[in-house]
Amino acid sequence: MNQLDALKHLTTVVADTGDFHQLAAYAPQDATTNPSLILKAVQKPEYAHLLTEALAKHGAQGLDETMNRLLVRFGCEILKHIPGRVSTEVDARLSFDTEATVTRARRIIDLYQGEGVHVDRVLIKIASTWEGIQAAERLERDGIHTNLTLLFSFAQAVACGQAKVQLISPFVGRIYDWYKKSAGAAWVEADKASAHDPGVQSVKAIYNFYKKHGIKTEVMGASFRNVGQITALAGCDLLTISPELLSQLAASDAALPLALNPEAAKTMDIPFVHYDEAAFRFAMNEDAMATEKLAEGIRAFVVDTIKLEGMMR
Repeated sequence: MNQLDALKHLTTVVADTGDFHQLAAYAPQDATTNPSLILKAVQKPEYAHLLTEALAKHGAQGLDETMNRLLVRFGCEILKHIPGRVSTEVDARLSFDTEATVTRARRIIDLYQGEGVHVDRVLIKIASTWEGIQAAERLERDGIHTNLTLLFSFAQAVACGQAKVQLISPFVGRIYDWYKKSAGAAWVEADKASAHDPGVQSVKAIYNFYKKHGIKTEVMGASFRNVGQITALAGCDLLTISPELLSQLAASDAALPLALNPEAAKTMDIPFVHYDEAAFRFAMNEDAMATEKLAEGIRAFVVDTIKLEGMMR
């Protein structure tokens, strides 16, 4: 049994791609997209027609609506290749606007339902700002499920759990990137590999807190830089993995031990934590890594959204 098949016995495997033609090779349960992945996909000849068709049919309705239609079209195509859910992202420029995020999310769901897709097969991706988390809480109460992305801190995870969001996506690789850059010449890769990776440790802390205190929000590790980060999180609720790393897992026959265990987490001495808005903002202020990576991630998604809009123009 290769590592990918072994991982599927321990964790729900999710494909992190907008390239739905690659999905059949890895048979993931779910799939995630974001503006950067969609931008990358529409620049390939085999997907360019999706952008052309969205413009032809909906271009007169404005950029926002055309973008929504394009994202939903990709999502619908992806759902033809997987049995589970697809994550579709709200415009990152709305990350600090609760009302606008709720409105955009509802529009995306309306479009999916217009295509015959059940609401339970879609996760609305929202940046894990305070405003985004409040939007997700409202959407969840209305039966619209959410995936809180760009999550880098324990405080963000706690607030998401309080909001009863469906799923969070802690970004393992970007946490790793920050600490590696911060350490500079003092960074020793061998000392920070696998279970010692700061991104892996962050996800483990969140996972164990959730399981210890009966928080139902799903934990989906994301943004991996290497296979070692993935195997060190075997047993996590879900892991969303790029096609390149899925390929590496499929090519390896190395053993894959269970790394995260909900029953073990229940026996751990982990105090309960709660954040109101002031405490959340202070905790984020104290966490330079999370603050910087959240802001950087939002900016990067905005840049790629604007590039997509430029192609539409």
